[in-house]
Amino acid sequence: MSFFNVFSHEPPIVILGLQGREGVEKDTTSNIRRTGEFVVNMVDMALSDAMIVCSASFPPEVDEIRFAGLTPVPARQVASTRIGESPCAFECRVERIIDWPNRAIVLGEVVEMHVRDNCLDPAGRYVEPARYQPIARLHADNYITSDRQFVLSKPEHLLAHEIGGPKNRPDP
Repeated sequence: MSFFNVFSHEPPIVILGLQGREGVEKDTTSNIRRTGEFVVNMVDMALSDAMIVCSASFPPEVDEIRFAGLTPVPARQVASTRIGESPCAFECRVERIIDWPNRAIVLGEVVEMHVRDNCLDPAGRYVEPARYQPIARLHADNYITSDRQFVLSKPEHLLAHEIGGPKNRPDP
């Protein structure tokens, strides 16, 4: 129940925004500091209720995954577990942690990615938007689904004006 985004694709880096509760660091943040590893589990509508259960302020000894009725699955590259029901999960190693009062930003390098086969295009290379529609947190208790994706490409006439384009290359 924190904010996350993809920060870079080469190298593959994700960024987490983790805020403490009432001045106390979340277990997630403490575990990331201790192990230097973590897993980001993507959520779709089928997992949204379990996601909210996992967001509760349980004591450290409570396993939120099991409490929510989800299945912990061993990760392959990191010691953390991932959620078996998640359509997509990123196994990560900490690259850097940036601290502020009562919050931290964690940059993690993705060392392995798991995507359910039924979320991929027929070639198995790209996520198929019609098959997988993750939800994202906007703020507080407000979320959005990705059920209206579209392609927005640069018009051809702009490509010539870009750095490295034909009009901007030095004469030989």
